[in-house]
Amino acid sequence: MRRAARVLARLLLVVLLLAIVFLALTPMGRYIARAAWEEGRILARREPIEKLVNSADTDPLTRAKLQLVLDARTFAVDSLGLKAGESFTTFSQLRTDTLVLVLAGAYRDELKPATWWFPIVGRVPYKGFFDPADAERAAKEMESRGFDVYLRPASAFSTLGWFNDPLLSTTLALDSASLANTVIHELTHNTFYAPGQAIFNESFANFVGAHGAMSFFRTRGDSVNERAAEEDWARDRIMGHFWETLYRSLDSAFSAHPDDRSARLAAAEAIYDHAADVYTDSVAPTLPGYGTRPIVRPELDNAILLARRVYRTGLEDFDAVLQIEDNDLRRAMARIIELAKSRPDDPYGAMREWLALRGQAPGVEGP
Repeated sequence: MRRAARVLARLLLVVLLLAIVFLALTPMGRYIARAAWEEGRILARREPIEKLVNSADTDPLTRAKLQLVLDARTFAVDSLGLKAGESFTTFSQLRTDTLVLVLAGAYRDELKPATWWFPIVGRVPYKGFFDPADAERAAKEMESRGFDVYLRPASAFSTLGWFNDPLLSTTLALDSASLANTVIHELTHNTFYAPGQAIFNESFANFVGAHGAMSFFRTRGDSVNERAAEEDWARDRIMGHFWETLYRSLDSAFSAHPDDRSARLAAAEAIYDHAADVYTDSVAPTLPGYGTRPIVRPELDNAILLARRVYRTGLEDFDAVLQIEDNDLRRAMARIIELAKSRPDDPYGAMREWLALRGQAPGVEGP
C-alpha cells in the first residue's frame, strides 16, 4: 500500500510539473494561465445578487435590473429546462467598461477563418483577450501575415458550467430585452455545447436567447420588452439573410478563379463595394426599430463577414423546428439538441434532413 501511494504521489508530481511547464513555456499555456487569473479576479469580486437587491444602498434602477436577471434565470430553468447551476446568482463589478476584446481573422482571398484550438471546446473562429494591448498586438500580428482582422468588445461569456458565472457590470449595462436575452443565451451554452461547432453553438444560443426573452416578457405581461425582443430577432433574421447572400456571392466568385489570387481579391473588393450599397439603400431601412437614425455605410471584409455569421447562421431552420414543435420552445430546443448529438460533425445537416422529412425546405442561411 505504501509503495502504491508513493508511486501515485510521484505520478501526480510529474503531472503537476508538466502542467507548470505547459503554462509557463507555451503560448497556449500562458494564454490559459492569464485567462484563469482574470476569471479568478472576476470570481473574487462576486456579491450575491439577492443581497444587492435587498440592500438600501442599491439604487432603484440597478435593483430592478438585478431582479430582472434573477427572474430571467428562474424562467430559463423552470420553463425552458436550461441548466443554470449557480450562474447568475452573483454580481461582479469590473474595473473597466469592457470585459474582453474578441479577435477574429480570415484569409483575404478565400472564405476561411483563422481558428484557435482550446481544451474542451475544440477549435473556434475567435479568441478573447482581457488585455487590450495584447488584443491590439495580436491583431497587428495577424494583419502583418496577410489576414483580414476584426476586433470587437464583448460584454459577457460563458465558462460552459465549469464555474458559476456571475453577472458582470458590462452585461448589466444592457437594456432589459438584451439583458434577459444574454442570460438565457449564456445558460444555453451551460446546457449544451458541441465541441468544434462554434457557429452552430452561437447561432443556436442566439435563437434560444431571443425566443426565450420573448416568452419571458410575454409571461410577465411586459409588451414593451416583448416587442423589443421580437425586433431584435427580426433584425438578426434580416442580417442573417444579408450575410448569407454575401457569403454565397463571394464563394461563387472565389470558386471561379481557383488559381488566380489577384482575380479573387479584385472580385472580393467589387462584391463588398456592391454589398455596402445594398445594405445602405435596401437593408438598413427595413431593420425593425431603426427609426430615423443616420445610416452608416459599413466596412466589410472576410473577417467581418465570417464573424457576423457565427451568430446568424441557419436562423430560419431553427425557427422551422420551432414551428413544427407547435411553437413550444422547450420541445424545439430538445429536438435540436437531439439532432445535433446524432451527427456531431454536421449538426446543421442533421437538422435540415429532419426538416426535409417533414416537408420543410431548408432556409437560405447555412454554413
